Amino acid sequence: MKRREFSIFATAAALSLPAATPAWAQTAYKEGKNYLKLNKPAPTEAAAGRVEVVEFFGYFCPHCNSFEPTLSAWMQKAPKNLAIRRVPVAFNASLQVQQKLYYTLEGLGLVNSLHAKAFHAVHVERNPFNKDEQVFEWAAKQGLDIAKFKTMYQSFGVANQIRKASQLADAYQVEGVPSMGVAGRYYIDGGMAGSMPGMLQIVEYLAKQPA
Repeated sequence: MKRREFSIFATAAALSLPAATPAWAQTAYKEGKNYLKLNKPAPTEAAAGRVEVVEFFGYFCPHCNSFEPTLSAWMQKAPKNLAIRRVPVAFNASLQVQQKLYYTLEGLGLVNSLHAKAFHAVHVERNPFNKDEQVFEWAAKQGLDIAKFKTMYQSFGVANQIRKASQLADAYQVEGVPSMGVAGRYYIDGGMAGSMPGMLQIVEYLAKQPA
């Protein structure tokens, strides 16, 4: 989902990783067509010897919701030199609530168990997560210690993560989600790649490029 309304042509079938690399993916990818190279490198947090890969997403985004199972499966078998992280994006102030939710889950070590459930809450249960109270009520239903959850949610650490997320999205010039950044140098989305699995294949290609 972009800042402006758009339609991405990833279908449910396309969101399943193919058993073999399709013919179109065997050709050389082209800068400006299949991916963009940043004029100014974006900051990275990966350790030396590793290549940072960032997924920009939003719980509000139906395409991100559809992409999440594919991304999670890929993360389990991605090249070991990749340092993969998720960064929630807010295109308006109300969506900062969802950024706070993600970084609270991350801070509490609950992303693996509750990240997909947060997507389910938005897209199946129709919980918009645009107010703090909606997030707290949902967290309580997950059986979490709500006092501990609120402390993390309202912490300086989470606020700082949101600030850094906004700066990173600006550095990559993110216009829509889901999209991905590679090595602080490349930006790609499903529209450029032709499909969500195609985006991951190009990510792997870009991660192999010399610095």
